[in-house]
Amino acid sequence: MDICSCSMAQISSSNGFKQHSSPSLAAARSKDVDKEEALQMEAEALAKMQKERGVAGNKQTFHSLSSTRQKAQAHNKQDHDLMVFPESDAKSMEDKLSTIDIEKLTHAELEKLLLDDSFESSKVSALPVSPILSPSVSSQFYLGPTGQRRHWTPGIPAPVTCTLPPIYPSASYTKQTGVFQNGFHPTMSSYHSREPIYLGLPRQAQYISYPLAATTPFHPQGSLPIYPPVLTPEMAKVFDKIASTSEFLKNGKSSTDLEMTAIKSAVSNLPASESCRDVSKFDWLDLDPLSKPKVDSVETLNKAENDGERASSMTAEDPWDAVLLEEKLLVTCHLERKLNGKSSGATVTRSQSLNMRTTQLTKLQGQTSQLQKDNGTTGMLTENVLPQEIEGQNQELSAFSQAVTKLRTKFPYTNQQTNPGFVLSPVMLQRNISGESASIKVSIEIEEFQQPVTFTCDVSSPVELIIMQALCWVHDDLNEVDIGSYILKVCGQEEVLQNKHCIGSHEYIQNCRKWDTEIKLQLLTHSVICRDLARTEDDDRTPIHLTKHLYKVEKPFREPIIRSSIEELLDVYHKQVNIALRNENRHKAVDHVIKTVRKICSTLDCVETPAITESVKKLRRAVNLPRTKNAEVSLKCDDMSQSSSGSLQPENPLKVSIDQLTRAVEALLQLHVNSCSNSAAVSPGDSRSTKEAWTATEHLQFTIFAAHGISSSWVSNYEKYYLICSLTHNGKDLFKPVQSKKVGTYKNFFYLIKWDELIIFPIQISQLPLESVLCLTLFGILNQSSGSSPDSNKQRKGPEILGQVSLPLFDFRRLLTCGTKLLQLWTSSHPHHVSGMASKKGNMERIVLQIDFPSHAFDIEYKIPQAAKTTVHHSIETLEKPLRERLHAILAKDNTIGLSKEDKEFLWDKRHYCHSHTSSLPKILVSAPHWDWASLPEIYSLLQQWPPLSPLAALELLDSKFADQEVRNTAVNWIETLSDDELTDFLPQFVQALKFETYLDSALVKFLLARALGSVRVAHYLYWLLKDTLYDTKFGVRYEQILGAFLSVCGKRLREELEKQTRLVQLFGMVAERVKQTSGSARQAALQNGMERVQLFFLKNKCRLPLNPSLVAKELNIKACSFFSSNAVPLKVALLNADPLGEEINVMFKVGEDLRQDMLALQMIKIMDKIWLQEGLDLRMVIFKCLSTGKDRGMVELVPASDTLRKIQVEYGVTGSFKDKPLAEWLRKYNPTEEEYDKASENFIYSCAGCCVATYVLGICDRHNDNIMLRNTGHMFHIDFGKFLGHAQMFGSFKRDRAPFVLTSDMAYVINGGEKPTIRFQLFVDLCCQAYNLIRKHASLFLNLLSLMLSSGLPELSGVQDLKYVQDALQPQTTDAEATIFFTRLIESSLGSVATKFNFFIHNLAQLRFSGLPSNDEPILSFSAKTYSLKQDGRIKQVSVFTYQKRYNPDKHYIYVVRVLREGQIEPTFVFRTFDEFQELHNKLGILFPLWKLPGFPNKMVLGRTHIKDVAAKRKVELNSYIQSLMNSSAEVAECDLVYTFFHPLLRDDKVEGIDGIARPTDASPSSPTSGKVGGEVKLSISYRNSTLFIMVMHIKDLVTEDGADPNPYVKTYLLPDTHKTSKRKTKISRKTRNPTFNEMLVYSGYSMETLKQRELQLSVLSAESLRENFFLGGITLSLKDFNLSKETVNWYRLTAVPYL
Repeated sequence: MDICSCSMAQISSSNGFKQHSSPSLAAARSKDVDKEEALQMEAEALAKMQKERGVAGNKQTFHSLSSTRQKAQAHNKQDHDLMVFPESDAKSMEDKLSTIDIEKLTHAELEKLLLDDSFESSKVSALPVSPILSPSVSSQFYLGPTGQRRHWTPGIPAPVTCTLPPIYPSASYTKQTGVFQNGFHPTMSSYHSREPIYLGLPRQAQYISYPLAATTPFHPQGSLPIYPPVLTPEMAKVFDKIASTSEFLKNGKSSTDLEMTAIKSAVSNLPASESCRDVSKFDWLDLDPLSKPKVDSVETLNKAENDGERASSMTAEDPWDAVLLEEKLLVTCHLERKLNGKSSGATVTRSQSLNMRTTQLTKLQGQTSQLQKDNGTTGMLTENVLPQEIEGQNQELSAFSQAVTKLRTKFPYTNQQTNPGFVLSPVMLQRNISGESASIKVSIEIEEFQQPVTFTCDVSSPVELIIMQALCWVHDDLNEVDIGSYILKVCGQEEVLQNKHCIGSHEYIQNCRKWDTEIKLQLLTHSVICRDLARTEDDDRTPIHLTKHLYKVEKPFREPIIRSSIEELLDVYHKQVNIALRNENRHKAVDHVIKTVRKICSTLDCVETPAITESVKKLRRAVNLPRTKNAEVSLKCDDMSQSSSGSLQPENPLKVSIDQLTRAVEALLQLHVNSCSNSAAVSPGDSRSTKEAWTATEHLQFTIFAAHGISSSWVSNYEKYYLICSLTHNGKDLFKPVQSKKVGTYKNFFYLIKWDELIIFPIQISQLPLESVLCLTLFGILNQSSGSSPDSNKQRKGPEILGQVSLPLFDFRRLLTCGTKLLQLWTSSHPHHVSGMASKKGNMERIVLQIDFPSHAFDIEYKIPQAAKTTVHHSIETLEKPLRERLHAILAKDNTIGLSKEDKEFLWDKRHYCHSHTSSLPKILVSAPHWDWASLPEIYSLLQQWPPLSPLAALELLDSKFADQEVRNTAVNWIETLSDDELTDFLPQFVQALKFETYLDSALVKFLLARALGSVRVAHYLYWLLKDTLYDTKFGVRYEQILGAFLSVCGKRLREELEKQTRLVQLFGMVAERVKQTSGSARQAALQNGMERVQLFFLKNKCRLPLNPSLVAKELNIKACSFFSSNAVPLKVALLNADPLGEEINVMFKVGEDLRQDMLALQMIKIMDKIWLQEGLDLRMVIFKCLSTGKDRGMVELVPASDTLRKIQVEYGVTGSFKDKPLAEWLRKYNPTEEEYDKASENFIYSCAGCCVATYVLGICDRHNDNIMLRNTGHMFHIDFGKFLGHAQMFGSFKRDRAPFVLTSDMAYVINGGEKPTIRFQLFVDLCCQAYNLIRKHASLFLNLLSLMLSSGLPELSGVQDLKYVQDALQPQTTDAEATIFFTRLIESSLGSVATKFNFFIHNLAQLRFSGLPSNDEPILSFSAKTYSLKQDGRIKQVSVFTYQKRYNPDKHYIYVVRVLREGQIEPTFVFRTFDEFQELHNKLGILFPLWKLPGFPNKMVLGRTHIKDVAAKRKVELNSYIQSLMNSSAEVAECDLVYTFFHPLLRDDKVEGIDGIARPTDASPSSPTSGKVGGEVKLSISYRNSTLFIMVMHIKDLVTEDGADPNPYVKTYLLPDTHKTSKRKTKISRKTRNPTFNEMLVYSGYSMETLKQRELQLSVLSAESLRENFFLGGITLSLKDFNLSKETVNWYRLTAVPYL
């Protein structure tokens, strides 16, 4: 018997299968399937059979067939694949049915009605046509004899009331009545169940189950809800009556009889039966009898059991037997229906069934397409399309769906506390440092009043009290008013204040106070407030579906063609096999078969098994052999009965080869299905023995077989490939990684890398922790001979990582992985793509690793042990002193980063002494030596007995270092106390922590989903963060599943709102791309056109902004939209607020830049600000929002009324960055009154201090004056955080960021209120040091937050070294006093850095290159007020360094006298320039003329002292040589304005005493040490520890001098009595200031407390003078016995005229 042509395959349809044919697929199929040829063959076969059988009425049959073919041809002209059936026919059929009285029809009339073409057309459109039936029948697809695809509207899923025995006796498939493997329950789901693919070979006589994996969804072109039945009751009555007539049975209609009965049953039972939602379906059956030998014998038939299980021993070797068997099945069904009071058909004749089938199938083509069009399921993918994905065998997804369903029941839609439907204004508790309650002025809009009600209240007043005060204006008697029903809404924002909190704790109120703007609120009742985001009853009833709502989300890792392609290609395969066995041109037909197999392999991830490779080769050989007579025999349809064995013709090599190929395809399907399911497909009925993992002594081993689907670009670029196999737990290797052998690529259908290598880890399965993960990393060795490297920008010689994939060794049921697995390894394609195009699906490449694990006869199960019941607690004080000190030192560390191996061993050994140090738990757990089964009881015991950690401390337990589920569950329990607003602050880290969960159904996932259900704000940001992580090559699929669960539970309204936001972002992205790609004047036009398209979106929608769910925009203000001129060309988007009381919304949209790093930096700064505020320190920080909305794109909030420092500075010329006054004068311009200016400069002092600390701790680099901004209220803030954690921007080989942070002299000018240091600068230093020390106390929090982001893929946060940067910046081992000194030195270093100003200057020049060189009135040298040119001063004839002079100002230095002779001048002029000024000239020439080779400039660095005569003499010669080279260079350089400005005489040059005037020390005698006036105060910190006295000299203020000149103060101390002056200590000298800041520690070691009690501290302040003796400014004597030295004392002390040493 012809195996392949007789083989049957069934793909059970599901909600994963396409319900339409898209045009593209239709076109593709039309090339492979020649419908005309198929119809022709069908007609010829039918003619042969009827001639042979001599059936009466064949004229009518052929007439029907030919008319059908004519119709088919007519429709083929309209559509290559789908035949369109006119709607009018269907409608007329309905009208016709409605007029028929079924009960009065005779059998003959019924037969005539049945044979009527128009009736049949309509009938078939609503019916499945399937000759072989399963216990429940409902079909979306049917493929007929020609292999063409038939559609049936999925409207009538219903169970059949009768029970059918199977066709093949050994069929093992059982229909479960309970919960299905994919998690769907008949009582829960309104969608069709998922059944496996069935591909059966007749000689095997059984169905083999091949369910498709859940990795790739189908995308049907239509919506999913249950459609109303297409079958009307009238039609049901017609069919029922027809089915009971013998005439009908004789005419061969029984092939559809049972389907009719099923449909009738569905119509009658649809409302009552819930199981109708879960029905198996046949998609196609290859039953063309004309090409198959017939076997008429039918063996015994056993009655099936009533519960739907198959227990049959019937055999059917031939499709004809299937038809005959159907007759008996129908009898059985008929008898059962009679018992139920229903009628059914009985028998069928084989010959007469064929003519009807041909007509039905042909007409079905047209009708199906028309019906699907009517149902909106045809055409391109629309926004209403819901993807469906087969998850049938993935039990983990099923269990997760059930867990999510259970979670949702805890948040019913009726509970307004957890389902408010609106956004709550975030709150943040803030400590008031002054102790006084501040008052605020509140303006409240009340509906009854035209004018707002305004009154003053206390910031600590509860919101409820404010509501009461407002209601007093409306109601006379508040006792009659339910105050709880009122709320206060923020004007201009869709957010509501929280009634239980005080009004001042809300972020909105705090921002109003910061910006000094009016607080505007609106009084509303709960019934009036817009609850447009609330969940409804329908939401709570809708079944959970993990993929249903992902159709609008970009899915870079999914290819939605697999399911549809599989079903179509299997259809095509069977058709091609039939053609190959019948066709004379076997070469061509077999070629088509092989091409189809290749397409099947391609669809299944390009996996090609050795069996397929061998079968294809064998088939190619077979086709070249002479054809046997059997091929002709197979076309004959005689009545001769054949034996079962006679059905196989082994002498036909073509059939044997095709048989082998079909088996190979089956095996591939089985492999694909089993590997893609997360757990083995074991039905509940199977009873496999289990073995506990802790008893398994086998070593872990597996075989790496191959990597499939290798791209041709890899083949050309890489010579060899190898895998590194690592076994990890807690983020560490359990054993040394194993490397595979290095192999090249092979080519069959596709390229593959074949290892076929056994890997053995020398570790027993019993020693494996439950969360052990096998991590496979693929490396490629570059082809050295290849000229094209995948990344031409880098010359790499070593191996390159191509991708990575992980697999938990135990599945979610805690069973050890076994069998063959196909692991999808995703890799980012090489950067050939245009910037910003990364979101395209083509940006990800996928290969499949085939790994074979040993299969055992039993399951190896990991059973979690119970915690040990021992209770051991010790006090740390009972340890010996050395041990206690060592333990204290380890526990004092901020993080687990710095723990050595010895530290961990010691800590684990002393773990029972640490219970009082609660926060030490992460350090102890990370020190645990083992996490195998035997070690867990002790660890779990420790965990259970440990006092609860604070939520932020518990956050560390979610890091990759802690994989154990029990540890993570405990951490989540402790984190539960975090408020929603606090959770929002840390949400990015929680989303990243999901990567470290071994299984999908985890406590952390459920925690985040629960919080999202209870808070719109959490849900909003969770959506965007999850969406942004979909591009993660390793975890993207996991995030997609979690996002799918979130979208299933969040409710339809919120889901639609998020979809709108996603669409808006896509539109902005397209506009930004277009604007960026155009240039010049075309940009404005591109912007205008793009924004007009976005405006169309707003015509239909209002939309909340992704940046902030409280902001609702109703339309664009196109005139106010523009773009910025930076490299990324971001858009400035102006939106009109939907709230009429709100202001315009301004945001920036960027493409081509990864904003995740900006998000992280701003998050860290916001958390710092909250820490400061909670400690009572308000640094008036500007916190703006930033959100990454996709790969390399995002949205940033624009701060109003602000400018960059560059824009401010260049108002004063290109050298504005070297001047001190620009910032102060700009602030004065916007704050003209003295009071306003004082407030603005105070804001500047506080915000500048916060910026200095934040940028230093985070190592934010690339700080130039274009990414530092100033608001006209005085608030300074930083933008653009593309470089952080010390990754500095380079300028050649030098770091552009040389200062610790940006603090320039123009900033100091604003801080001091002028050029001279004042006590305001001391305030600034104190604020910096206080802020720095507060952050240091929370060092562990910042290290934990950054550690959780290590896996995020940020290039500058990738390893421990980046965390170590922050740890070092926070000075973890120093005291607060030492940290204060340290940060003071940083301030001095930054303020004295010329590099920062020079960096600003470079940026100014770079920006000015767009607009040309500066004009003459703009200075270009810091020491020259104006710019001078050759025209103004005359050409220079000669110039030379004449001599040098020593000067004091106040320090000794040398100045160089330059002799300049110009044309037309007799006498030369002399100008005086310092070495630094020559250096400035040289540097700026290098910028203006980058291509000109500058002459060598003297090195600034010299060994020994700089300001000495020898150095000056040497430099004079070098500088003279430099000037000569400069003046002899090209005229463009020598005569430029920069050179002529340098040599132009300045005012100071005119005041010099001439070239011989050498400054000499004056002869004035020094002032008497104790003479003159004394005044001022000194701030000291005095403390004692470890036998050491610490005196920190902090500040001195208001010093007085006799002559009124500014002194050069320093401090000197002694411990008296001290006859030998051994206790003398000194600070450094501060220059020219009456208010010096020192912050220096003077240390006295080796003094006992008793000795110090007998000593006095003498402190003197002196002025260091260069030309005379130092003079005394004041002093104090402090008796140390008056101090409590056990604690730090900080105080101001008045200076007096005391005697001093």
